[in-house]
Amino acid sequence: MSDNIILETVDRVTTMTLSRAEKRNAITQEMYGAMADALADYAANDEVRAFVITGAQDYFTSGNDVKDFWTGSNEDEQPPVARFLEQVSSCPKPLIAAVNGPAIGIGVTMLLHCDLVFVARSATFSTPFVQLGLVPEAASSMLLPAAIGNAMANDMFLAGRVLDASEAVAFGLASRVFLDEDLLVQTQEVAKGVAQSAPTSMKKTKSLIRHGHAQMSEQMQRESVMFGEQLKSPEFAEVVAAKMQKRPAVFK
Repeated sequence: MSDNIILETVDRVTTMTLSRAEKRNAITQEMYGAMADALADYAANDEVRAFVITGAQDYFTSGNDVKDFWTGSNEDEQPPVARFLEQVSSCPKPLIAAVNGPAIGIGVTMLLHCDLVFVARSATFSTPFVQLGLVPEAASSMLLPAAIGNAMANDMFLAGRVLDASEAVAFGLASRVFLDEDLLVQTQEVAKGVAQSAPTSMKKTKSLIRHGHAQMSEQMQRESVMFGEQLKSPEFAEVVAAKMQKRPAVFK
């Protein structure tokens, strides 16, 4: 378990908090491993019936820790991030997100696998994969256009558009906006209601809703191959060098 992942279970609801505030809750491979384990435990534990994901302080997550991905081994048969994506995309029980601030990269794409997404007024949403020399992941190249439409997905993926909380609800990425100070309390109240519902009915309803995403795993695999290629590319190397040298990236 990572010190940067905090788990608390109350009233059959587990809340998982990404807690690395000094790095804007950027996610390392160690954190992904802990997140994957937490989701696997949730799926197997009949006593817990709802799962909330949120971030510490004023960030949901700034996405992948670029330095960690740059220096990490690429030879692991199933790296922690892959285990997390497998668990979050296949979880048979309700997943609820409480987006308490900026959600960047995986901070947006994981929401596409959550069943309920509630956001604070301060929340923003961006998917700067192209700007980082990478490609989308978590089947988001299929799920985001399905959720918000091709035009808006292209605006986010290709042009780097950032959505605010009201836009996220208007376009269908989230369902409710709360005051920042009320977000987690209100989300956990909804989660308690979900946890009190008939568990088998809940699982079957989720499986029916998700049935239309039968091609999701194939798309995720295609993304994973291209993502790995881009991690080794001159474009991503330029992004890392530019960040270290505190200058804009220049692509030839």
